[in-house]
Amino acid sequence: MIEPGQRLVILGAGGHAKVVIELLRAIGGIEVVGLLDAELTSSELLGVPVLGDDGLLPALRARGVGAALVALGSNALRDRIGAKLHTLGFVLPAVVHPSAQLSPSARVSEGAVVMARACIGPLATVGAFSIINTGAIVEHDNAIGRAAHIAPGSVLAGTVTVGERALVGAGSAVRPGVTIGRDAVIGAGSAVVADVPPGAVVGGAPARPLRPIRSS
Repeated sequence: MIEPGQRLVILGAGGHAKVVIELLRAIGGIEVVGLLDAELTSSELLGVPVLGDDGLLPALRARGVGAALVALGSNALRDRIGAKLHTLGFVLPAVVHPSAQLSPSARVSEGAVVMARACIGPLATVGAFSIINTGAIVEHDNAIGRAAHIAPGSVLAGTVTVGERALVGAGSAVRPGVTIGRDAVIGAGSAVVADVPPGAVVGGAPARPLRPIRSS
């Protein structure tokens, strides 16, 4: 978990980064030295300077910035950038909003972000670089894969498995025991009552395929 006093750089300067900045401010005691983003549309975001792109990472590490947080909405990109930060020697803390409810037996891996009012139940595990977004419920014994995204207001009942880089869209509900494959996409407001294959795009109530499965 993130610790007070850490100096941290944020990767990303878009909408997700706005939420992450305010999350860190809610925790308090974290020095955000700046943002890195390849698309430099502004010199600052919520008062935090945009320094340049990720080519600056080695220099920041050399200057003693030891921690980094990936605030990118793309699951695949978040996964790739997280791996790059590993090779550069950055600490990749998990970040949990003070208003989130986290079971003592739940486990949140490095680089994951748990937003305001989210709830993570007993023995649930959240993979590295995943997002548990605002108000999402991840019930007991869930397993959330690396770089997955559980979008705002989603409800995952007990013993759900979500594969790496999968997206569960805003306001969706997932029945107990369902497995959602890696890189799958669940449309907003869906009711998922059966397993979803890897790479599938589904939606509706009950959720049905919306287009052919993407090749891996």
